[in-house]
Amino acid sequence: MSATATASIVDPTHAQPFYTHDEYLAAVERALRAATAYYAGDVTIDDATYDALVARIAVTEDHHPAWQSTTSPTRVVAGPTGDVPHSEPMLSLDNVFAEDGLRGWASRLHKALGQRVAQYTIEPKIDGLAVAAHYRDGRLTLVATRGDGRTGEDVTAQARLVAGLPQQLAAPVSIEVRGEVFMTNADFTAANEIRIANGEPVFAHPRSAAAGTMRAINRGYDVPLSFLAYAAVGVPEQHAQSHSESIEYLAGLGVATTAQSSAGMVVGTSIDEVVDNVVALGARRGQLGFAVDGVVVKANYAADQQAAGSSSRAPRWSIAYKFPADTRTTTLLRIDVQVGRTGLITPVAVLEPVQVGGVIVASATLHNFADLLLRDVRVGDTVFVRRAGEVIPEITGAKLDERPETAQPFEPPAVCPRCQGEIDRTQKRWRCLRGRACGAAEALLYYASRDAMDIEGLGDKVVDSLLAAGLVTDPADLYGLDVATLSRLDRMGTLSATNLVANIEASKLKPLSRVLTGLGVRMTGRSLSRRIARHFGTMAAVQAATVAEWELVDGIGAGRAQVIVAELIELAPVIDRLAAHGVTMVEPGSPALEPADAEQGGAVLPLQRRDGTPLTVVVTGSIPGLSRTEGNEAVEVLGGKSSGSVSGKTDLVVVGDGAGSKADRATNLRLPVLPGERFAELLAAHRSGKHKQVRQILRAVLR
Repeated sequence: MSATATASIVDPTHAQPFYTHDEYLAAVERALRAATAYYAGDVTIDDATYDALVARIAVTEDHHPAWQSTTSPTRVVAGPTGDVPHSEPMLSLDNVFAEDGLRGWASRLHKALGQRVAQYTIEPKIDGLAVAAHYRDGRLTLVATRGDGRTGEDVTAQARLVAGLPQQLAAPVSIEVRGEVFMTNADFTAANEIRIANGEPVFAHPRSAAAGTMRAINRGYDVPLSFLAYAAVGVPEQHAQSHSESIEYLAGLGVATTAQSSAGMVVGTSIDEVVDNVVALGARRGQLGFAVDGVVVKANYAADQQAAGSSSRAPRWSIAYKFPADTRTTTLLRIDVQVGRTGLITPVAVLEPVQVGGVIVASATLHNFADLLLRDVRVGDTVFVRRAGEVIPEITGAKLDERPETAQPFEPPAVCPRCQGEIDRTQKRWRCLRGRACGAAEALLYYASRDAMDIEGLGDKVVDSLLAAGLVTDPADLYGLDVATLSRLDRMGTLSATNLVANIEASKLKPLSRVLTGLGVRMTGRSLSRRIARHFGTMAAVQAATVAEWELVDGIGAGRAQVIVAELIELAPVIDRLAAHGVTMVEPGSPALEPADAEQGGAVLPLQRRDGTPLTVVVTGSIPGLSRTEGNEAVEVLGGKSSGSVSGKTDLVVVGDGAGSKADRATNLRLPVLPGERFAELLAAHRSGKHKQVRQILRAVLR
């Protein structure tokens, strides 16, 4: 499984027990308070801290069974009780945190049933408020929270706000629908704007915002909410033979379900398929448009569920695979102001390092100054830090009740911190009036860097001299330089000038992916630039693509697509001038190219299937003659799709010197492995047109 899906700071198998009975009881009390607050819509400790606490409680109870408290989170479902009894208990789910835990659960289920589970369902675990919605003759009559699993609170009055939970079903049936009320990312932003407009503090966390809104009484404004169903009580028998059938039946009634969400619901026939789909959803969690904190896996058939049964707390036929928490709390140490290559001026939070979503986060975006002032986040605050997938970490709010008395409001800059020039404040996102010229040095150095256009000799001092002399302002200006002009610069003789001009000229032959990398388009990077170039083939296609077409590129969602499109419009004059100077605007080997446009003539490449689809290839370790970036580029030159993680869907693993766990993972999964030196030979043979040698190398590993 990928690091995205498996890296976890919470793993019960590694938790340490409490040493004394008093420590254990104090932990149980703390967990109970935190869970009660959580289900009431207040986050007092973040998910990872809570999971770690429960893990230690569970391990302690294994070591000291006599200590187990009747209020332990391993025995009861915590939550505020209400006066609405549930027709059937709304049970919690047991959690696992790694692949071996998932496989262990499947093995136990297999033994309990005495046979292999015929089918599993895999669906998102939504970070929201669990509710039961009662319909009588097709009309919504009652909505109750889960509460303690036996009784919940009546929140029917706020159900009118919830998209996906209709007031009237498509058929006059009586049924109880169970699911999660939550806020999408877009609705969370809109809700905070509404809160601010009404003079109230922002919501700090999407889940607490949804829970608080469902319980709000006589609030003078409404904020948007959504619902996705994951179960039901009272589904007609002919539609209840499996979980997937029940969910399909609910969708037919007009209820929004997990299967209809951007995450979807998958039916698998083996635990290997389950593992692969958990990895896939973990990789996409930042692109779903709403928060998920894991994946729920269930035995699909009702007969298997009934045979497996349930404990007093959780069903044995279902398990929750928890992702590393994408929201944590930490201390805001200071607020820095950064100026980007485009002149964008952004406040950035410097944090006490904390692990979020499986990575250590020491800084996070504060979006813009207007947002920062409205949120009133201050140095010294305990803040919520959120990260999902590849999304840049952001601060969603502060715990105002823990604010230090000395905390002061942040003062935005009066002038550009880099050049001391004027600031354009007409938009939410402030910019230096000099625009890209303000960050010209950084932009030029990035364009010339090894991973971009690799222009040797264009270092800091030369760039500073060029800017001081007024010879360049952007990358396109580099291609108008000549030896005579350069040789007049300080410390730049004729020989150095000649070499630099030659290196600049040679960079024109770099492929489109290097050009895109060098331009520094926001929300992209080296890997994504390669995928973009391969997907579209030409710069003309890149510039002409709509937001919808951008969303077809692997790894790009709607929000990122909009940013990229806007960036390309701004960069259009520079791109046009680069093209006029003869810089390559084509990605050789791209499937999108017509044969006349591509060096490869449109033929199937070595790392492609017969239908032209790419093989998924992981490069690990050092490859002779290639940097890490060049190794991944080579995969794509050969027609493959470069990946950073080894899974059951990987087609080939290239193993060089110094390879680590990825090589071990490939061996365990019995995947085809190609030694690094043979991969270098494969690349050289391909470039030399030695097709027979290429086939021989691949035939030895790809059966």
